[in-house]
Amino acid sequence: MYQVRLLPHDVTFATDGEQTVLEAALNAGIAFPNRCQVGACAMCMCRKQLGEIRYQLEPMLTEKEQAEGWIFACQAMATSDLVLQLD
Repeated sequence: MYQVRLLPHDVTFATDGEQTVLEAALNAGIAFPNRCQVGACAMCMCRKQLGEIRYQLEPMLTEKEQAEGWIFACQAMATSDLVLQLD
């Protein structure tokens, strides 16, 4: 199990690393911005401050966005504890 901390609200929830970050948040009752849940609308984009993630399919993010830490929470699965910035 991994812990995910959402800033700036300082909300924490757990994920098993097999579900997406978005799924884990919604299952924990966290109001996480989302719409399509397939990486097309970018509503769930957030910036990874700490930790590691993996994708089953590479997301539609530019190299610059990835270098800046942007992730799609609807596609990302934690492989460590995470700190994510929502705004």
